[in-house]
Amino acid sequence: MATRRENILKAIRFEGPDYIPMTFHINDACWQAYPQDFLFDQIESHPFLFPGFERPASRHVPDFSPDSRSGQPFLDDWGCLWETMEDGIVGIVTRHPLADWAAFEGYHGPDPECRTGMGQVSWGRVAADLAAARARGEPAIGSLVHGHSFLRLCDLRGYENLVYDMADGEPRLRRLIAMVEDFNAGTVRGWLEAGAEIMAYPEDLGMQTGPMISPAQFREYIKPSYARLMRLAREGGALVHMHSDGRLHELIDDIVGAGDGEGVDVINLQDLVNGIDWIARRFGLDSRTRPICVELDLDRQSVTASGTPAAIDALVREEVEKLGSPRGGLMMIFGLYPGLPLENIAAVMDAMQRYAFHY
Repeated sequence: MATRRENILKAIRFEGPDYIPMTFHINDACWQAYPQDFLFDQIESHPFLFPGFERPASRHVPDFSPDSRSGQPFLDDWGCLWETMEDGIVGIVTRHPLADWAAFEGYHGPDPECRTGMGQVSWGRVAADLAAARARGEPAIGSLVHGHSFLRLCDLRGYENLVYDMADGEPRLRRLIAMVEDFNAGTVRGWLEAGAEIMAYPEDLGMQTGPMISPAQFREYIKPSYARLMRLAREGGALVHMHSDGRLHELIDDIVGAGDGEGVDVINLQDLVNGIDWIARRFGLDSRTRPICVELDLDRQSVTASGTPAAIDALVREEVEKLGSPRGGLMMIFGLYPGLPLENIAAVMDAMQRYAFHY
């Protein structure tokens, strides 16, 4: 059987993977919300999802990221103040350093040579980590910080201020966008030089019923930056992975086409908020556009949260049958957060492990 790295690359390239790549991510908050023995038992009983797992001898103490520590406000490299009410859950920006344009004069972004936007980085260490991943049979994945462009602008100016800037044609906004893009470009180059073979661009653009930004504003202010940043990855020989939560119908053509004409290689999007049939029509092998690999973000709002284990099994099977193919083009991911019944956690793991081998 192919290594996980080889299988993921086959799925992305429609080269007949041995199985559908499945990822089950446990958010750090879960280690305080659920009995740890239950989580360990489920991990041990699903070795396909958690290969090489060794049960720890003592209680797991998660190392929460600095923007997800309750009661500990965090000032990031851009001067944005983050606060959260629950350990493990990323907070929100409660102080925007450029809420007043008067603060822009003399303002400088962080240095991508040594900062990520959220803290220090050693690109030598990153290169060693990517090499170690490939040696283990894992893909070498690089990524911009989640919320790298549009959401970064929201963090700096505040959402309402930013929307008005775009509507009013505020000239200083162009300079701020260029500053953010320059930082992101330096980060992409850092990942590529470190050996990344997949470059990820995670940024939420959608809400429950539509986008946070109009298609016209996305095309004018955000898409050109996306195109230049994705072009760097393509020129560096890396595959392009794009993620966005929310309903993306109005933006999807611009999102997947932002990679300088060739489009992205993988689109990560949510299943039920967009609709399984809509995703199949837009990205299925019989779609009119070139095939794009879908990394489907499995529902965590309705079926898995309040449905039965049988309904969860039926949902995963439906998605695999409608979106999958022996040729590839489908990966799936589920993010576990506090609130799911224990039996549903087990049911999601069971279904993902079972239907990975459907073809």
